Amino acid sequence: MSIVVLGVGNVLEEDDGVGIYAAAFLKANFTFNDRVHIINGGVEGINLLNLFLENAYIIILDTINLDDTPGSIYNIPSYELSGYGLNSGGAHEVGVMQCLDMIELMGHPLPESNVIGIVPKSISFHMGLSTELEERFEAYIGTIIGYLKSSYGIDFVKKETSQSLLDIIETFKYPSHQNQPLDLK
Repeated sequence: MSIVVLGVGNVLEEDDGVGIYAAAFLKANFTFNDRVHIINGGVEGINLLNLFLENAYIIILDTINLDDTPGSIYNIPSYELSGYGLNSGGAHEVGVMQCLDMIELMGHPLPESNVIGIVPKSISFHMGLSTELEERFEAYIGTIIGYLKSSYGIDFVKKETSQSLLDIIETFKYPSHQNQPLDLK
């Protein structure tokens, strides 16, 4: 029984990138058993259909646009999100929710899936997170790890060397291939 932890969002739109940052943070700072697969789904949306067809357990990390204080964290079964819409109406969450609709229309069993969402402060063209989400990021990670433990019995080991949230954000701002000298020969 494998469990997919799927970060979705757009790192170019401030708080919308929190799911991507959370997935990268988990991968960089923790070791999970072989049952856990952490995936950066970005803004792939409907292109993730096979992921939903091939896995029985999926945890979606994303912002969730609810009328609540920015930084509020929710863990909601995906089927309960019909009509709420995740995030700010960006393309990725429509595609993710459409994946579940398509699977149902195709007559396949739906994966057990939850959205661990956090209410955004700002969705704008800016890399990084708002102060509100930066301050709540540790609690967000704790919620994800707690859910893996309580629902699936997944243990983890914190890696000896760690990366901070700001380190993770910087890796998206300045991917390593951009730091390499250009060979113009």
